[in-house]
Amino acid sequence: MSNEVDVSQKPLRVAGLFAGVGGLELGLEQAGLETALLCEVWAPAQAVLTNRFPDIPLEPDVQHIKALPGDVDVVTAGFPCQDLSQAGRTAGIGGEQSGLVSHVFRLLEKHHPRWLVLENVRNMLVLDKGKAMLHLVQELEALGYSWAYRLVDSRFTGVPQRRQRVLFVASLTEDPRTVLFADDAGEPSEDGFATNAHGFYWTEGLRGLGWARDAVPTVKGGSSLSIPSPPAIWIPNNPAGHRIVTPSITDAEQLQGFSKDWTLTEATADKKAGRDRWKLVGNAVTVGVSKWLGQRLLNPGCFDESEFDLMSESARWPTAAWGHKGKRWRSYASMWPEHQKYRHLLEVVDRSGLTPLSYRAAAGFYSRTQKAKLQFDEDFLVDMKEHVELMDPADKARPVVGVAR
Repeated sequence: MSNEVDVSQKPLRVAGLFAGVGGLELGLEQAGLETALLCEVWAPAQAVLTNRFPDIPLEPDVQHIKALPGDVDVVTAGFPCQDLSQAGRTAGIGGEQSGLVSHVFRLLEKHHPRWLVLENVRNMLVLDKGKAMLHLVQELEALGYSWAYRLVDSRFTGVPQRRQRVLFVASLTEDPRTVLFADDAGEPSEDGFATNAHGFYWTEGLRGLGWARDAVPTVKGGSSLSIPSPPAIWIPNNPAGHRIVTPSITDAEQLQGFSKDWTLTEATADKKAGRDRWKLVGNAVTVGVSKWLGQRLLNPGCFDESEFDLMSESARWPTAAWGHKGKRWRSYASMWPEHQKYRHLLEVVDRSGLTPLSYRAAAGFYSRTQKAKLQFDEDFLVDMKEHVELMDPADKARPVVGVAR
């Protein structure tokens, strides 16, 4: 897809609701859009937005916004996923937090932007047997919107993070298919991924693993244990004691497409605030994803009408679809709109800053693998067992394990 922007047209103006640390808005700005308004309720995220978007008005609570600026063309809302995510309370779209999306609809009744962009976790497609998606669709169609959504994998932007998120685009006047379905590069060959590093969740190991070749699984804001939960990385060729490691918070920022220390502010500089930074990064939108989206908002493309099949009302929500006036059509678009130049995992993370997984974390994970019915790479289990033994504080004869250089 061409990255050229039609400079003769007026830049699209963006109101970013539930802005987090600005992943959606940063990518849209990189594509050529302008940010007119930001809204975010959490103080650590507000500090980041104030630091990174110093000239943009910042509203502290969507519930208190009476109306959007009159010149806004695009409304974005990465609305809270606590109730929709599998890691959350699964309370559904009407939950205490996700119910806040109703304020988006309230504002849309007064303001009619050219585009609406929503973003959320994959689980919203199946939660409550699809009731969350049905609610969104019915609310928007009642306001006269046509809509489309597509599940995308952040790796299509070149970052080594396997992160699948739903992009939902709606409009009163435009065809959202020209944005979401104009590009489809298809699933890439595994041959393009290196074999020298694999990411996984050290908090799992019994029913899941999150295994990713030449990438980390989804960077999360936290685990079910309410602790910072960086993924782990297995690097087979590293020296013993450094084969099972965790990335730093600055690595995580770059895995999301941000610059180093994007989330570092006076409010998050304290070591005790480290979990806040992980939450900020884990809840963000990958910058490259929103940049691609912004390019298509500015320059909509063509799509193939024959690629859609009419769905029944009882059909499950697929990974991509569009609809209007009560009808829905399935799309067979892949999660890879493009194949942007891929940065291998060991090219992104700072290898000197990787931290060996702690004994407690490694021992707990290895214990779970011994009970699980999952299939594990045998060499990986050997290295994990060795890592546990080397990190065991009870073994006084073990060498001191520091940071790999």
